[in-house]
Amino acid sequence: MDFASLIGIISGLALIFAAILIGGEADVFVNIPGLMIVAGGTIAATLLTVQFKDVLNAFRAAYIVFTRDKTNVKDMIDTMLELSRISHRHGLLRLGDVETDSHVLRRACNLLAEAASEQVIRNTLQNEIDSLVSRHMTVQDVFRKMALYAPAFGMLGTLIGLIQMLSELTNPDTIGPAMAIALLTTFYGSLLATLVFMPIAGKLRARTLSEVTNLEVIREGCISILTNDHYAHVYEQLSSYLPEDSRKPLKIGRSEQQAPKE
Repeated sequence: MDFASLIGIISGLALIFAAILIGGEADVFVNIPGLMIVAGGTIAATLLTVQFKDVLNAFRAAYIVFTRDKTNVKDMIDTMLELSRISHRHGLLRLGDVETDSHVLRRACNLLAEAASEQVIRNTLQNEIDSLVSRHMTVQDVFRKMALYAPAFGMLGTLIGLIQMLSELTNPDTIGPAMAIALLTTFYGSLLATLVFMPIAGKLRARTLSEVTNLEVIREGCISILTNDHYAHVYEQLSSYLPEDSRKPLKIGRSEQQAPKE
């Protein structure tokens, strides 16, 4: 579970509702027709812009991002170091027996076990990275569009409310409540855009960058395993993906060092 996102959404809603309750009654902020205009219009415009399957994938991806922890780049580096140790002790062929939940890492291990060239491994894994970025950009674009449409439909609802209010100017007592209802749709649109859609798009973008970094670690780690075949060299290649305060020099015992030449 992504606790940062959970804390963010709960604290944001709590502060907004607290401000509403402190300022007066909360009932005046509830308007079903306004919600129908903003929510229904936003969904309709989004479906007109992108394919239905992309909308479903977007909400599915958002659920996954908010319910699953992201893979730490340090953990991925440790995984590549372990693969390097296996290769160093048992040969590249043993990597074909490695079991992992990551289909990209499994594919990379198979390429190493098959003694694929460096260029083949680099091209294959780069294609995986490009494909992941393309898929994730499509998902992020759905929420960016919804963040764009929600305020627009909020303004549209406000215009509808103003038109209805102006048509009843003969009764001055209804002008104030009618104006409040007209402004509510703008409130709904801004709230959805700033507290829901844009934060989700930002969270998805952050997760994309994290996953791209992990795939780059896999790519560079596999190439280093293929060319150097020693976990110390692999670590030196991959340590640049870590912050400086997280980089620790590896201690290599004599059993891990190459025998001196006679």
